[in-house]
Amino acid sequence: MSEREYDVIVIGAGAVGENVADRTVQGGMSTVIVEAELVGGECSYWACMPSKGLLRSAAALRAARDLDGAKQAVTADVDVAGVLRRRDRMTHDWDDASQVRWLEKAGIDLVRGHAEFTGIKRVRVTAEDGTVTDLVARHAVAVSTGSAALLPDIPGLREIGPWTSRDATGVKTVPASLAVIGGGVVAAEMATAYAGFGTEVTLLVRTALLETMEPFAAEQVEASLEKLGVTVRKGVEVTAAHRADSNAVLTLSDGGRLVAEEVLVAIGRTPRTGDLGLESIGLQPGAWLTVDDTLRVKGTDWLYAVGDVNHRALLTHQGKYQARAAGDVISARAKGIAVSDAPWGAHVATADHDHVPQVTFTDPEVASVGLTEAAARAAGRGIRVLDYDLSWVAGATTYADHYEGMARAIVDEQRGVLIGATFVGPDVAELLHAATIAIVGEVPIDRLWHAVPAYPTLSEVWLRWLEEYGRPTA
Repeated sequence: MSEREYDVIVIGAGAVGENVADRTVQGGMSTVIVEAELVGGECSYWACMPSKGLLRSAAALRAARDLDGAKQAVTADVDVAGVLRRRDRMTHDWDDASQVRWLEKAGIDLVRGHAEFTGIKRVRVTAEDGTVTDLVARHAVAVSTGSAALLPDIPGLREIGPWTSRDATGVKTVPASLAVIGGGVVAAEMATAYAGFGTEVTLLVRTALLETMEPFAAEQVEASLEKLGVTVRKGVEVTAAHRADSNAVLTLSDGGRLVAEEVLVAIGRTPRTGDLGLESIGLQPGAWLTVDDTLRVKGTDWLYAVGDVNHRALLTHQGKYQARAAGDVISARAKGIAVSDAPWGAHVATADHDHVPQVTFTDPEVASVGLTEAAARAAGRGIRVLDYDLSWVAGATTYADHYEGMARAIVDEQRGVLIGATFVGPDVAELLHAATIAIVGEVPIDRLWHAVPAYPTLSEVWLRWLEEYGRPTA
């Protein structure tokens, strides 16, 4: 057993942990990062990157088939083997050598193994071969262990070997049929991906599809899924499961049953904190870690929780945003430098509250930021809603022969600024950042008249929103 001392210990070498460590090293602090699996984490190998890789080929094919002059050249369906090969390249065949080289170049030490707290600022790492390394932090420990798929307590479900998102994105062969339990982003995206492969997909939704988004977004995604051949069953739950002749058999709450080759469970996430030894530092194992806006765990002066594990915004880009703030504030506090912790300061994650951008890579895509109409009204905001059919924009005409989409802006009437935006349609993800800037920057509606969208592009929807809202006359 050996003991090593650093200024900062980071537990979890995913995208979030890497960014915390990078910022503390740039702040002049010695930093070690601990990882039990692959450096690069969930996003690189089992989530964001492989899932989008699985979705892209079929989406490109559908786009070509909606364009005269291109559709005539499309003579075959998706080559699933080719899609999986591309996915494998994107994940580097689940080899993290390039990520390890980046850590070395950045000056971040790496200890592989399972991390467990043994006391305040003390972490024990046990490697696969049993080697134990004790780490001591002079200043701070940051937990960036992320989240895992949540499995419901349904009789027989665990025994049938259900897929989680990791299995769905890492698949080596595509099943003939797939039942997807859930109605959120992962469920909708994977239903889209597997329908594109020709799999018979049934989506089992307990309440509503994409229920936290604008209703029109969910409606368009549901219609598209059905057009792709997905059976969407809402208001139904799985009450029991078993396997028969290698197929999974699901008993449903409406008295029916569903038979599928594989079952994907995508009902939510749970924090990866159950085996970290949190009890040794007075915290509850298996719980989300509650933090302030500087990402410091409440009730401590040395512990930080960054990314999914704090349950603020379970998105890679928000976790990396948090990581930059956390790494910088750890360095500032260690050096006695003034902390900028007012809203929108250098050391806080203010955007986590009402300014979170997200893209759902279904077909059509859903890109949103800020508040929905329902959330704005629930918050007591005096708002005006601006809706526009994206197919009426000249850029949509050039993009496809049968473009379908919708865009909604939520305006805070009292302040005259945008507080929410949702786009639904092919490739609308690239419209999102302009809306994010307008919302975070609180750009006055009157000033947006001077931000001229290029013609002919989809972004001309901004001008259409403004025209509906009304041009100032003085």
